[in-house]
Amino acid sequence: MQIGSATSYVAPQPLSQTARPASSDLSQPAPGDESLSDTPPVEPDDAALHEEAATRAEEDKLSPGEVQQQRQERLEIAKLTSRDLEVRAHEQAHAAVGGAYAGAPTYTFTRGPDGKRYAVGGEVGIDTSPIPNDPEATLRKMELVQRAALAPAEPSAQDLRIAAQASAQATQARAELAQLRREEEAAVAEERALQREERLAAEEEREAREAERDGKERQAPASPPRLDLYLRLAQLQAPVPTVDLLV
Repeated sequence: MQIGSATSYVAPQPLSQTARPASSDLSQPAPGDESLSDTPPVEPDDAALHEEAATRAEEDKLSPGEVQQQRQERLEIAKLTSRDLEVRAHEQAHAAVGGAYAGAPTYTFTRGPDGKRYAVGGEVGIDTSPIPNDPEATLRKMELVQRAALAPAEPSAQDLRIAAQASAQATQARAELAQLRREEEAAVAEERALQREERLAAEEEREAREAERDGKERQAPASPPRLDLYLRLAQLQAPVPTVDLLV
């Protein structure tokens, strides 16, 4: 996808060669015109005065038609210079904000009356494809693409179209991200419920084992009495043998 400035510069058509006085473009203000602006006149510096004097001296050597032609060329060069600066600033704004997703600016040039090449249009390639299976990364990318498309001071129609496309993809990515988060929350809740059930089952099983052990201890038979006590009693009660003594 390309974003950039449209090639909208149109070179001015040359004026007719009808002769007219060299000073015809320096019209005098009509009475009362001074009140149309409150801006004080700007005093030209010495360099500007010197350049203007040199220009007038050169024009004095030319015919009126040649003078008009030179002025037309200077006007065209000024417009081309302004357009060149505008185009380059426009494309560099796209590239600077687009970062890794934007390519290097490319320009369309035209040659001015002075033989120099001036940029009159340009474009910057930018990646607008979503990142597969990663709506969060896609959202961050589309927000960057949208900012890159709208970075210039005056976005073109193509810039606005790409910004709208990136905004739509960002909205879709937000919806997918919200759905994933809902699914993750549901999975976490289900896992917690399963762990709670397992914990309750383990506690019930432990209580059952303890109850069973207690029951066995209560039902155990009493130990048989010791027989050695009875044996000693029996020995004490046995008749003492007697001895008959014959006299």
